[in-house]
Amino acid sequence: MLKSMTGFGRGESCGQGKKFTVELKSVNHRFCEVVLRLPRNMVSLEDRARRLIQSRISRGRIDGYFSVEECGEQSPVVKVDKALATSYYKAMEELKVTLGLTDPVTIQHLINLPGLLVVDEPVEDDDAWWPLVSEALEQALDGLVQMRLSEGSQLKVDLTRRLERIAELNEQIKARAPQVVTEYHNRLTQRLQEWLRDTPLDQARLATEVAIFAERSSIAEEVVRLASHIAQFRDFLNEGGPVGRKLDFLIQEMNREINTIASKAPDLEISRVVVEVKSELEKMREQVQNIE
Repeated sequence: MLKSMTGFGRGESCGQGKKFTVELKSVNHRFCEVVLRLPRNMVSLEDRARRLIQSRISRGRIDGYFSVEECGEQSPVVKVDKALATSYYKAMEELKVTLGLTDPVTIQHLINLPGLLVVDEPVEDDDAWWPLVSEALEQALDGLVQMRLSEGSQLKVDLTRRLERIAELNEQIKARAPQVVTEYHNRLTQRLQEWLRDTPLDQARLATEVAIFAERSSIAEEVVRLASHIAQFRDFLNEGGPVGRKLDFLIQEMNREINTIASKAPDLEISRVVVEVKSELEKMREQVQNIE
């Protein structure tokens, strides 16, 4: 299916006490440009995230925003420095003997001593986060791709309608072309008769002049090539996928043919049709700039 280069997607995942959020937005661009913004503790995941995005997006500028926050309560682990506790106890017992005290050393005496209890914060392993980050990223990519497909479908309808109009106009040009030579023959005959008056026309010379004009103003090849470009354009629209550059090239070629027709066929009716064709092509060119 045809895809636009404009879209937005968002994804979330939660695990390991963390909530990961990914937002992606894309706009049109000549190539595939991926710009990611990650927190410092997720920077090591940037390359993997970029490769995953590029595996599903062929063209456009994609801006990605990643965030991580605490998800639920994490229970810190409290550890006791047993060796230090033993040293504290022995030192207090010796102090009792030195001072002649008789009260026993209790846990209350030890509990508040510095360094005895240590809170062991969990070590954050960003590599272990990747399955959760990739899950959120895949969700965001799904939304982004779906939006690009939806807009691409609308673009296809519009482009198809304009393409069929150009095909109709090309048929009008094709039908009109023979009359251009006939009308030129009639005009030339009339003018020569006015100039020469009673002198007989040289029919052989007249036929030669008309033949030269017919050859110089022939647009048969341009009409055929324009029809061929229209057929190719239609095929690419139905083929879908990353065809934006191909469509852009074909529009350039169609413009080339219609400009040649305008310059070779000195006819008011054909000129009017050419103006309408060029107007449709310009609108199509603007639409094609946003196709992947």
